[in-house]
Amino acid sequence: MATNIPYIELANGVMIPQVGLGVFRMDDEQVLSSVKAALANGYRHIDTASFYDNEEAVGQAIKESGIDRKYLFITTKIWNNVRGYDETIAQFNNSLQKLGLDYLDLYLIHWPASGFEENWRAMEDLYKAGKIRAIGVSNFKAHHIEQLMKTATIAPMVDQIETHPYFQQTDLHEYLQEKHIAHEAWSPLGGGLNKVIDNPVIKEIAEAHQKTPAQVVLRWHIQRGEIIIPKSTHESRIKENIDLFDYHFDLTPEEMTKIAALDDEKRVGPDPDDVEFLEKSTTYTNQNNAD
Repeated sequence: MATNIPYIELANGVMIPQVGLGVFRMDDEQVLSSVKAALANGYRHIDTASFYDNEEAVGQAIKESGIDRKYLFITTKIWNNVRGYDETIAQFNNSLQKLGLDYLDLYLIHWPASGFEENWRAMEDLYKAGKIRAIGVSNFKAHHIEQLMKTATIAPMVDQIETHPYFQQTDLHEYLQEKHIAHEAWSPLGGGLNKVIDNPVIKEIAEAHQKTPAQVVLRWHIQRGEIIIPKSTHESRIKENIDLFDYHFDLTPEEMTKIAALDDEKRVGPDPDDVEFLEKSTTYTNQNNAD
């Protein structure tokens, strides 16, 4: 199926689809059905992580889709239990094997747990060797990126961070723009926790455009120039989440301002400066034994 999802150019010239499918907290069966449905409906960007413990299922779905690898953009991440140069190389090779791929399109450090500089050094070498088309970070604040750049020779091309109308990350968004680092939003709809799609302002805008509240929120991200990876296990919502590019579906400046006013710095995930969380996160390997 043809897709009209636009691409964003990263700092190194690599093109990334602006909308992808995230597979956090999906089991293998859900991953298989969701990824295959997404690819059949025009998605070409899939985002997973070693922490999600479902890389093999993502790889199986890719294989079963029959879509040529060169048309796909696959991201995975290295979890906080893996630190050190050699350990990072080994973890990368393990993820690549599970995914059944010869190379990655994007590899991210999942959180700024202590020692991430050595992860990055290994990732730079993998990138230079052509094993990864782009490298980046996830859940890094500006000061984490500044710390990384004290030893890095290549700047991150992406920072994947929690972003939604109740937590807009405006200062970090501007910092990333200044540094030519692409802003990728995880939990773009706020997860199931803060119900941003039930907000009266969002609902009113949705009615005006004859779109769903979720589509309005996702369109807001698109117009901010962000990459988004909404998660869904339902094919109808998977389709809905890329139906954002009608020629007449543009939020007005006034509507963008109304949504901007909803920001109240309400996170659904951990704070990247939470040292206790970061330390604990280095002691488990995946979401199934995270507690």
